[in-house]
Amino acid sequence: MKNKTSIALVAALASGLATIVCTASTVAAQDATSIVVGADTTFPPFESEKDGTVTGFDIDMINAIAKAENMTVTLKTLPFNGLIPSLQAGSIDAAVAGITIKASRLQNANFSNAYYKSGLSVLVKKDSNINSFDDLKGHVVATKKATSSVDYLTGHGFSSDYIKQFQNIDAAYQALETGGADAVIFDNPVNIDFKAKHDDVKTVGPLLTGEYYGIALSKTKPELVNKINDGLDKIRKSGEYHQLFVKYFGGDTSGEVNEALDPAKVALSE
Repeated sequence: MKNKTSIALVAALASGLATIVCTASTVAAQDATSIVVGADTTFPPFESEKDGTVTGFDIDMINAIAKAENMTVTLKTLPFNGLIPSLQAGSIDAAVAGITIKASRLQNANFSNAYYKSGLSVLVKKDSNINSFDDLKGHVVATKKATSSVDYLTGHGFSSDYIKQFQNIDAAYQALETGGADAVIFDNPVNIDFKAKHDDVKTVGPLLTGEYYGIALSKTKPELVNKINDGLDKIRKSGEYHQLFVKYFGGDTSGEVNEALDPAKVALSE
């Protein structure tokens, strides 16, 4: 009887322990927040896709932020001009794609604090006689649809006849290479990345703008703003943020933002 009682007691304790472990695991899983993140994969070195694998500065960053905040990320690839509408529709919770913080976008989405300082630059062929933005009048300029590059060109008097807009920036670069455009205006880090891989092009003139990138967030989940900003602050302090500049920009830290910059304070006004 003693042996039977002992065996029954041990079995009961084991069963109870298993229940506790199972319950703890379930609670931990429930505590983890799952977010769907939209990404435009035609924006190297921030986002790119090869053989079905999405990589880049923004991808590593959002994953590091998520890990720091006990969140899991599901990536959803979308064209750039579909990111904000998808946030509004609730089909994604966040979006990364080197998205410039603009006042108009703040009306339709929340944004994290700024994480990258950028600007527009002019890319031309090496044998071009274009030396600055002022030389572009009368020339065809290629860029990517629905970006601040288009806003800049139209704001400086360029008619649609002289702006070739493409769904992805690779097509704009192809137009430059094949003579379909005389210049490309786009985000400087992307132009620099292209120039580093093609010795027949050059950037000319100073940066045309100073602008900041932020992580776009759905207004239906306002709690994500604090979580994303907290995670961004944590990876800054841990050094992970800086290491992304080493990995993707060869140590060029000109785009680093080492303070909590409120998106409303750095948003472009157009």
